[in-house]
Amino acid sequence: MSLNLKALRTSLNTTLLLAMFACLFFNPIPGFALGNGEATLPDFTEFSKTVQNNEADLLRGVYVPNVLALPIIQQPAGNAGYVSTNNGEVTQFGMASQFGTVGLLAHNNLAGKSFSQLAVGQEVRLVYGNGKVEYFVITEVHSYQALQPSSPYSAFRDLTNDENLTAEQLFNKVYRGDRHITFQTCIEANGNASWGRLFVVATPKPWSAGPDQFNPR
Repeated sequence: MSLNLKALRTSLNTTLLLAMFACLFFNPIPGFALGNGEATLPDFTEFSKTVQNNEADLLRGVYVPNVLALPIIQQPAGNAGYVSTNNGEVTQFGMASQFGTVGLLAHNNLAGKSFSQLAVGQEVRLVYGNGKVEYFVITEVHSYQALQPSSPYSAFRDLTNDENLTAEQLFNKVYRGDRHITFQTCIEANGNASWGRLFVVATPKPWSAGPDQFNPR
């Protein structure tokens, strides 16, 4: 393996490990968020208008009927472990975009609370800066225990089948592949806010594009 490839792999491993471990780096202040069960969600049209900024290629909001309505912010350049500490918003995982997928991160004591309410079959709508909408449907929900919660190099145990995965294997499973959305937050258990990880996967809705649907390349 060439030095360049080794450097690329090292950079990839470091970045994805930071992403898996991101919820441990912050001590966010709890607050109010649409989508945590504490408020009535706005109408979708109303929500869409509030997040638009006329930037066609920029993700600005995510909406799941009766579950959540949250604006999306982007990670600062070069900071793959960044997750917003502001309640009521989710963070787009920049590295996932490099693989053509959409990663949405949130702390489990902030907007990530609502991720546990997501279920297979629910519709997910992504709103872009120019008001275009992309439709998905939730197809998978995965829960993992971090075997070493205090380490960024922890392996993860699938709570469904007891399969153990390295951080890299888990990253490849939930973020690589055909275009999809992955919601990610931590799971709190046994007094540990970062005991595990929750991943909710949504794939493009199986219908032809309509006038208000957007399917970017």
